Amino acid sequence: MPEVSLATASPHIRHGSNIGQPLTRRDGILKVTGRARYAADNLPPGMLYAVIAGSSIARGRVASLAVAAAKRHAGVVEVMTPANRPPLAQDPDEKPNPLVFRLDLLQNDRVRYANQPIAVVIAETLEAATEGAKLLSPRYDAEPARVRLDTEQSFVPSMVGPGFPGVVDHGDVAAGLAAASHRIEATYETPAQYHNAMEPHAIVAAWDGGRLTIDTPSQGMAMAQARVAALFGIAPEDVLIRSPFLGGGFGSKGMITGPQVLGILAARLVGRPVKLVLRRDQMYGPVGHRSPTRQTIRLGTDRGGRLTALAHNATVATSSYDEFFEPTAIISHALYASPAISIAHEAARLDCGTPNFMRAPGEATGSIALESAIDEAAFACGMDPLAFRRANYADVEPVSGKPFSSKALRECYAQGAERFAWQKRKLAPRQTRDEAGFLVGWGMGTAVFPVVMFEGHARAVIQADGRGIVETGAHDMGQGAWTALAQIAADSIGLDLEQVEFRAGTSDLPDAGIAGGSSHTATAGTAIHTAGAQAIARLAALATADERSPLFGAGNAGVTARTGRLFRRDDENCSESYADILARAGLSQVEGRGSGAADPAAQSVYAMYAHGAVFAEVKVDPSLAQVRVTRLVGAFAAGRVINPHLVRSQYFGGMIWGLSFALHEHAAIDRRSGRVMNADLAEYHVPVNADVPPMEALLIDEHDPYVNPLGIKGVGEIGITGTAGAIANAVWHATGVRVRRFPIKIDDLLA
Repeated sequence: MPEVSLATASPHIRHGSNIGQPLTRRDGILKVTGRARYAADNLPPGMLYAVIAGSSIARGRVASLAVAAAKRHAGVVEVMTPANRPPLAQDPDEKPNPLVFRLDLLQNDRVRYANQPIAVVIAETLEAATEGAKLLSPRYDAEPARVRLDTEQSFVPSMVGPGFPGVVDHGDVAAGLAAASHRIEATYETPAQYHNAMEPHAIVAAWDGGRLTIDTPSQGMAMAQARVAALFGIAPEDVLIRSPFLGGGFGSKGMITGPQVLGILAARLVGRPVKLVLRRDQMYGPVGHRSPTRQTIRLGTDRGGRLTALAHNATVATSSYDEFFEPTAIISHALYASPAISIAHEAARLDCGTPNFMRAPGEATGSIALESAIDEAAFACGMDPLAFRRANYADVEPVSGKPFSSKALRECYAQGAERFAWQKRKLAPRQTRDEAGFLVGWGMGTAVFPVVMFEGHARAVIQADGRGIVETGAHDMGQGAWTALAQIAADSIGLDLEQVEFRAGTSDLPDAGIAGGSSHTATAGTAIHTAGAQAIARLAALATADERSPLFGAGNAGVTARTGRLFRRDDENCSESYADILARAGLSQVEGRGSGAADPAAQSVYAMYAHGAVFAEVKVDPSLAQVRVTRLVGAFAAGRVINPHLVRSQYFGGMIWGLSFALHEHAAIDRRSGRVMNADLAEYHVPVNADVPPMEALLIDEHDPYVNPLGIKGVGEIGITGTAGAIANAVWHATGVRVRRFPIKIDDLLA
């Protein structure tokens, strides 16, 4: 299957300007009509089905497998175990850099977590493979599972997340707390959470000699291509990844995972194409999750409610065999002004799959604790929560002292509060009831997320017929990348959107970077912008150097591009079409290539964040303690908005996840076996339509000339960071009960 290109006309386009238009998704019709092809939809000739047999213990070794019984089952072709797994060129336990995760690829009989793959059954049908996996009847030599943060010896990691320091000290926290008029100290707990994208991890792998073609969902095709190539000892260009559509990712599809590589190994073992798709319950273990946390926050304030000290200590979990540490406390060094700030992380090794990046990694867990603590401090000072946050507004990044590249948080506070009618909020809790007698509470939270950019590349072509082609290996996991990036592409070469063919979704296109960290539009968009600018510059050079052109002598600086024509800046009546310029030059096309990456010089001077404020209303049954969120208003400032329709969709998604974080989502771990006991969407609760209240997302204007040439900040994750805390604070305001263990449950409120 070739890369997908979208060249369909889109409605509501204002000719001459594509950026800023609220266009609907260009791939929407394909999705709603079932023509969008996801990885598992591919059925190459001769394909077999592979099913993973997962461990039912969390620690120990596999003593035996009934391989012969499985192979005798009708339709079973082969059973892959450590005894016959094809060799690899690289040890899957090798860790060449912190962003390469150790993989379980049947390298031995050890079990390191529940649901770890211990064998793969390959068969003519999915049913036969599934039945064969059951016939393996594994026996184990089990060891006690380590599953609790509070029972394991902790240690201090040297770094957290993708390279942040685990400990940061600024000022004298002890002195700030001693001098405070009011002090609070509270401990908050968040559970393990699992990504649960609608599309499970899947792969269809086919070898052709030494070349490999795989269909698999990926948020980072170039990284996956390099990892697979290293594991199998082949050149990256001999690995073709096709990933035009993802049914969600949330970070779990950012790196290649063990089950995907097992699918490739299975195809090599049998010499035929193989499809391997995880069941829902198999996604709880080998493909990442969000670590549980325990956070202690200490705040000191003076008589006017200004912070004198902020200390945020977090304990997180990693696996017994690898390192990923949720950067939970990092959020506290960037948000509120305090002369003394201390953040610190500890970690415990548990018998679980390695945690990984999950939507707003660190910020999601850290913000619900920080925003709860800020509310507790405001109440201790007798202040309105919004007034308290305004009193502690940071005009520069508190720890570094850097000015912000832009910060419209005050405007977010103002517009969000006005829309919500926050001025009517009563200070004391449990003061308001609705007409049905339910307790009503209002809460708020500040939203923040850093501006992240990876390195991306793109190619732009202007053809002799006046149309354009723009290529980049972009990833669309539902956020609307194909639409927003196509809008940037059209503007970059001065064409209307329906005149541009936008190609994306395969690894043989220019690397677009990673679709993670709310970075993709900024990274790939900047690459597209610079590629288009180079193509226009080359076209302008042809025209301005040609005596036959009406633009002769204008110079590149004196030319603008729009609607398929170049115009003199000083004379709008003087222009020439792209087609005429190329025809006279005897060329079929001009091409530009561009890159996008963070500017180290700007980063050394400015602190770069998106900001927002979320206001929540909840109603609580006073007898049953059932909580329902009835209203959410978010106001967000995230630089230049490429497509307001898609941006609002992302904000809504983040706010819904924040609701899930506060009230629904947690993995229930069996302390004896280490297994996740609610490994399905019936019992692992996430919000459904009936749980989601009326929501508003206000887009606050913000111009930022420093973050990147387009002024783009990310929007995919910021909505979680304000919403979860806002809902927790609203529950307290309704009930007077401060719950510090999430998600908030009925029994917590009744207690």
